[in-house]
Amino acid sequence: MRTTRRKFIGTVGASAAAMLVGCKRARKFSGAIVGASAAVGHRLRLGNFPAPSETIDAGVVIVGGGIAGLAAARRLDQLGQRDFLLIELEHQPGGNAASGQNAVSAYPWGAHYVPLPNDESVEVLALFEELGITRGHDANGAPVYDEEFLCADPMERLFDAGRWQEGLLPQIGITADDRRQYEDFFARMESFRSMRGRDDGPAFAIPLDLSSRDAELLALDGKTMAAWMTEQGWNSVPLRWHVDYSCRDDYGAGIEHVSAWAGAHYFASRRGRASNADRDAVVTWPEGNGWLAKKLAAPCATRTRSSGVVFNVEQSDGAVVVDYLDVEREQSVRVKTRGVVCAAPRFVAHRMIRDLPGGNDAVYSPWMVANVTLDQLPSGSGTPLAWDNVARASDSLGYVVATHQNVHPVPRETVITHYWPLDAAVPAEERQRALARTHADWCERVAADLDRVHPGIHSHIRNIDVWVWGHGMIRPVPGFIWGGAREMMQEPHGRIVFAHSDMSGISIFEEAFTRGTQAADALVALIG
Repeated sequence: MRTTRRKFIGTVGASAAAMLVGCKRARKFSGAIVGASAAVGHRLRLGNFPAPSETIDAGVVIVGGGIAGLAAARRLDQLGQRDFLLIELEHQPGGNAASGQNAVSAYPWGAHYVPLPNDESVEVLALFEELGITRGHDANGAPVYDEEFLCADPMERLFDAGRWQEGLLPQIGITADDRRQYEDFFARMESFRSMRGRDDGPAFAIPLDLSSRDAELLALDGKTMAAWMTEQGWNSVPLRWHVDYSCRDDYGAGIEHVSAWAGAHYFASRRGRASNADRDAVVTWPEGNGWLAKKLAAPCATRTRSSGVVFNVEQSDGAVVVDYLDVEREQSVRVKTRGVVCAAPRFVAHRMIRDLPGGNDAVYSPWMVANVTLDQLPSGSGTPLAWDNVARASDSLGYVVATHQNVHPVPRETVITHYWPLDAAVPAEERQRALARTHADWCERVAADLDRVHPGIHSHIRNIDVWVWGHGMIRPVPGFIWGGAREMMQEPHGRIVFAHSDMSGISIFEEAFTRGTQAADALVALIG
């Protein structure tokens, strides 16, 4: 039988993993808090910007270099509108798909995978074909994925009751009633996956706005996922933990805070196909979605201004002016333009565009991401090291292994990316606490969390770098996805069109990329 690349990687990764040992003495870890640029961004609240000392022209200005802004840039190039300027707050484009690299590996600072896109995600499927992620189709029309980009086995494991098990749905010590509720819950999600509403739209789609507007389905948006699960009789502790974990993973908040529609969408919206992979497969890279961000950013590098804070966008007489601070020079620049793609989060847009109608009703989840460099691979009893490793008893979301896709037969050093949604209190409080913590505070928290599942691992840590996302992603609280605030976000404002995953109410690659592509189309139609 032919040995595939994925099977080879899984085999050598399992054989190379070894039990970590080490003393528990306290130590100081090297590293730093490397992002995000909160202090610079917070200047928008203070408004202490110097008057523009330079004026330039650009056909179009794109505000924000996340995936939506980069998608808009790509689409403008495709449409022949190459005279644009992209302005990004951070040192590099990418948004929450940013990434980093050290001598051991590249690694993500945020989003780290994309599930197989649905057939209706036409913009993303076209991108995947363009980048060589897919290589043609089989006789049934299913894309053939390059195995280099498919996540290698083993993909997921869960630490529970003192050992690792395969998969993230708890299996150790569950009761017959737990199993019955598992079957009932996932049968309902599967029925949602194939269901069409009275308007013949899919119950849950990606992009989200292609979903059915059936009133019975939309009613799920008016209650929390926790409340709906209670109504359905799903009170199994391990089931509710799994659903809560899943919501925290995608939305930065658990079932007590996100809408039931959003919770169901997580499980029921994925219908991606592949000729050579299971439906639940994902594509990933050592640097996560940073790989995609770099591919999108490269063609517009000379038209990108990083470390730029847009603080004013005004319209008059069919023209637009955009004022931004060049942080490195501490000088403000005025850009005269015909139109703007605002690919910034909505709360930022309200700071820049002072006559923007509507309120700022969105809620944002704060996050901490730590990249931990180790001198050897972690392991433990039970299922061997996987790409995604989660501990049921932890408040964190566990870690992914940046070197998981490495084909080196004996991997030793590695970088693990540790994810922690900060949702113990209301976002504003968590945001303040997060920004007040020192690097040493974060290191202590991360090392202690890892040490619970890998005793002694702290002695193998060589560096910990930290990124604090104060507004990591929009939170789909009840009533937001199918409410008026999100609908208003999608309306152009004069010669300003909008492109951000905020407009979808959920922060995933497909939504951001589609929003950016569609915004470029809309602006070109608007300004000619």
